[in-house]
Amino acid sequence: MSQPLDTLWYTRCPVPTGLGIAVQKGWLEETLSGQGTRIESLRESSEQAVRESHFDHTLKNSVRHGGNIPAIWARASGRATRVIGLSWADEVQLILTTPDTGIKSAKDLKGRRFGLPHWASAQIDFTRAQALRSLENALKLDGLEVKDVELVDFIHGGTFSDEAPEVINGVSNFSGSRRRGQNAELVGLLRGEVDAIFLKGAHAVQLAYQFGLQTVIDTGSHPEPLIRSNNGTPRTLSVDQNLLDEHFDVALNILTSVVRAEEWAWAHPEDTRRFLARETNSSEFWVTAAYGTDAHQRLRTNLDERSVVAVQDFTDFLARWNFIPQSFSVRDWIDPRPLEALRSSVATLAG
Repeated sequence: MSQPLDTLWYTRCPVPTGLGIAVQKGWLEETLSGQGTRIESLRESSEQAVRESHFDHTLKNSVRHGGNIPAIWARASGRATRVIGLSWADEVQLILTTPDTGIKSAKDLKGRRFGLPHWASAQIDFTRAQALRSLENALKLDGLEVKDVELVDFIHGGTFSDEAPEVINGVSNFSGSRRRGQNAELVGLLRGEVDAIFLKGAHAVQLAYQFGLQTVIDTGSHPEPLIRSNNGTPRTLSVDQNLLDEHFDVALNILTSVVRAEEWAWAHPEDTRRFLARETNSSEFWVTAAYGTDAHQRLRTNLDERSVVAVQDFTDFLARWNFIPQSFSVRDWIDPRPLEALRSSVATLAG
């Protein structure tokens, strides 16, 4: 019999996730405290190496729920991790321009300048990858390729975890280095240095409104799932292999807390919007604009075939663009045992 786990490190992205709500509601801590396990926020650590594990998943006995690019990169780079759930919550993925460019649709991007972030010192530049994904998918719909567009790099210094997040009245701002207003692509667009850029989520619709930007296309609302598939669709719930091998009960309780939070969200739309606004460092208005009036119903963690196929397609994209050293089998990466155990226990209780 394995020894009880002393500490579970958790981390999530500033986006809608069941784990985020479970942490805010205190349910993750409540579920694990009975086992003598305390929880610690990885991204709120004072140590940069610990915070960086949000991206490279090097910290033992940790769970991560968020954008799939860092999780895929870590797996492709040899980290011993497993996916125990996938959550698909559609969000806006906007290619934006200014009114004076004359760009009305994706086909008008041909021969124009597209601004891309370039975090040269980051282990995995997820901002660049997600922008390229949306651009490629948008152009593909009009029979174009990325080579038909002039790519303009905007260099960012440092990494995404250089600074610990600020905490005010118990609320953390863990949105990364851009929390100081650093968005060189947006500045470049406003200055006329490029003709279009990519932004996503609540802050995208807010910035588009504030600066009078026009949406060329929202790939996040396209009816084809693989066009919508990107860093946030679907999001991965991943743990390290050691946690599964030595503390399977903890992994099961993590998933139980996530599903409990999601089921609570389905019945509490207004409260959920408030929680999501807190998670995204935004307002309820912009959360609704970015994630829909049914955002509370989109929080569902499972291992649906659509999600598995989408992550595989996206993994192949990341390999093709050299964001990861090689592609791999997403099905082999998934460990369905915690979800199967949870469903079995629910079925037993229902019976």
